[in-house]
Amino acid sequence: RAYVTPAELQPSYDFIIAGGGLAGLVLASRLSEDANTTVLVIEAGPTGDDVRSRIDTPVIAYFNGLMHTQYDWQHITTPQPNLNNRNISWPGGKVLGGSSAMNGMYMVRPSAVELDTMAKVLGGMDGAAAWGWDGMYNAMKMSETFTPPSAEIQSEGNILYNAASHGTSGPIHTTYAGFVLPLFGQWGETLGNMGVDVSSDANSGQGWGAFVSTSAINPSNWTRSYSKSAYIDPLPPRTNLHILTNQTVTRMIFDNSSGTLKATSVEYANNGYQQKPWPTVGVNKEVVIAGGPVGSPNILMQSGVGPSDKLTAAGVQVAYALPGVGQHAQDHLSTQVIFRTTAQTTAQLYAAGAINGTGNPIGSFVNSAIAYTNITDLLGDYAAAFQQEVIANMTASTNDRALNPSTDPTVTKGYQAVYQATVDTMLTPAGQVELLLAMTGTSAGPDTFAIQAGLQHPFSTGEVYIATPNPFDYPVINPNYFSHPADVALLREGIKLARKVGQTQPISTFVTAEVSPGPDVQTDEQWEAWLRTVVSTEFHPSCTCAMLPLDQGGVVDAHLKVYGLANVRVADSSVFPLSFAAHLMAPTYGLAEQAAMIIKSQYNGTPSPAALQTNTATPTSQPTETSTNDNKASSGFKIAALPSFSMVFAAVLTFLAPVVLL
Repeated sequence: RAYVTPAELQPSYDFIIAGGGLAGLVLASRLSEDANTTVLVIEAGPTGDDVRSRIDTPVIAYFNGLMHTQYDWQHITTPQPNLNNRNISWPGGKVLGGSSAMNGMYMVRPSAVELDTMAKVLGGMDGAAAWGWDGMYNAMKMSETFTPPSAEIQSEGNILYNAASHGTSGPIHTTYAGFVLPLFGQWGETLGNMGVDVSSDANSGQGWGAFVSTSAINPSNWTRSYSKSAYIDPLPPRTNLHILTNQTVTRMIFDNSSGTLKATSVEYANNGYQQKPWPTVGVNKEVVIAGGPVGSPNILMQSGVGPSDKLTAAGVQVAYALPGVGQHAQDHLSTQVIFRTTAQTTAQLYAAGAINGTGNPIGSFVNSAIAYTNITDLLGDYAAAFQQEVIANMTASTNDRALNPSTDPTVTKGYQAVYQATVDTMLTPAGQVELLLAMTGTSAGPDTFAIQAGLQHPFSTGEVYIATPNPFDYPVINPNYFSHPADVALLREGIKLARKVGQTQPISTFVTAEVSPGPDVQTDEQWEAWLRTVVSTEFHPSCTCAMLPLDQGGVVDAHLKVYGLANVRVADSSVFPLSFAAHLMAPTYGLAEQAAMIIKSQYNGTPSPAALQTNTATPTSQPTETSTNDNKASSGFKIAALPSFSMVFAAVLTFLAPVVLL
C-alpha cells in the first residue's frame, strides 16, 4: 500500500472506498489482493500513527483513549424528549481503522437465531442466503486468528471457550487478557447463582447467558488488534492500493446517460473552507461507501440520494429518491449500577502507574465479562404476556412519528417487518439486555466497579438526515430513545438485574455499598425516573442504510448494491436491518469479508457467499424457547401502565461510562 497526497493520485481507480474505518480497510486489503485491481481509500481522519501508543495499549481506551479528541467525530444527537431533553454523544473513530482504533475491543458475535432472522427478513431476495448464520459464521471466522488463554488465566478468570468455534488464520487477533483480577473471576458463578445460564461456547451460535468474551488483542505483544494493524500494516508493498487521509468524501458525481445513475467520480475536500471547485477522482468500476451508520447515509444524501423531502429541505438536488436512507436507525441504550468495593480494580492499577507502555500484560486487562439475559431472565413467567402486549402495540407504533419518523409507505412497511421480526425472537434464548462488569472505575472513584445494562433489541427507531448542502455540516441524529414503552420496561428490568448482581454471592462479598442509584430507588416509577436522567448509548448504532427489500424502505439489496444506482454499494454496520444482541465489531468484520467476496465474485468469477450456502439453517441444537427461572416481573409491569413520556424529572446524575463501541 502507499499513503498518497492529492497530487499523487491517479486519474481514476477501479474501486474507491469512501471511509477508511473498520469495514473500509478490510475491503481495501481484500480487493487489492488482485494486482490488476486498483483501489483507493479516502479517509477523513489521519493515519493515527502519532497516537499509536494510545491506540495500541488496550486498557488506555478507558482512561486516555481517542474519545473527545480530534480522532473522534464527536457526533451528538438532537435533544431526546424521553431522556429529559438531553443530547447524547455518539462518538466514532475519525482515523484509519475507524472505531476499531478506539473501542472496547469486545469480539461478541450475534446468535444464530438473530442472523437467521436477518436472512429471513430479506425474503426471497437474490443473495439473501449469505446473511444467515452459516454464511456470517464462516466470514467472522475468516477474519480471526484465535489464541486460547494460558492455563493460569483460564483458571483465574473461570473462562470457558471452544477453540473450534474460532478462526485460525485471519488478520484480526483475538484472545483473552493476559492478566485478571480476583473480582473478575467471580462473574460466571454469580450470574449462575442468579439463575442466568453460563455459556461454555458463546461463539458457535448460542451467544446468550454469562461468559467472558474474546477481545481484539494480539497476545504476542498485548496490543490492540484493529483493522489498520491487522489488514493494512502487514501488507507487502502494493502499488495498486492507495490510501488518502485527511480528506473527506463530499459527494459522488453521477452520469445518467444510460438511464441508470452511474457514479463516474468522487469529490473530496480537506475542509469546508477549501476553495471550490473541489477535486474529483474517477471511478472505473464501483464506489463502496463505508462511512458507518452516520457517514454512509450522509454521503448518499449529499450526493442527492435519499428521502426527497429531506434533500429538498436541505437544499440538495434530488438525483434519486430513496426514502429509506437514514431511516430505521437503532442503537443500544445503557446505564449502570455503581458499587463501592474492597476488590482491586483496573482503575486503581492505572492510578498507581502499573500500566506502562505496550507489551505489558496488565495493559490487556479490558472489560470482557458479560451476560446476555433473555426475556425469562428479565420477566419470569410474564414473558409471553409481555410479548403479546408488544404485538398489540404494533399498529399504534407504526403510526407514531416518534417511533417511525418517515411518512413514506415503503419505510413504514419496513418498520413493520423489522418490528415483527424483533418480536418473533422475543421468546427465544437470544439476549434482550446485556449485563457487563466494568472494573475501569467510575466518577465515584477508583475503588468502585459498575454493572452495566444495555438494551439489545429496541423497538424505538430513529433517523439520520442532512440539514444543509454543506457536507462538512454534521447531519441531524435523532434516535428517538425510549419512544416505545417496551424499551423502558425491558431496560428497567435489566438494571434491576444489574443491582442484583452486586447483591449476589460471590461478587457481593466484595461490595461495601451501592453508590448509584442508591437505596432510595426502589419502585418501578423511581427506576424509570432515574433511567431518564442517566441512560446513554452503548455505542452500537446501526441500520441507517438497511439491507431490506426496496418496497420495505431498503437502501441496499443482499449484494449490498444501493437501489437505483448502477455501481455503488454500502458495506458497514449501517446495512444491518436488525439490532443484534452483540457488540458490532465481530459482525461488521464478517460483513466486510462477505462484501469483498461478493464484489470479487462479480469481477473475478470467484464463488459468492450466497453460492456457498444452500440454506440458512439454524444449528440443530438451537433451542426455540427460553428456559424458566425464578425471576419474576414486578407488579404494574404492563405497557399500558407505564407513566406518560411527557413527564420531566429533575434529578441528574453524571458518571463515567466506559467505552464499549462495537
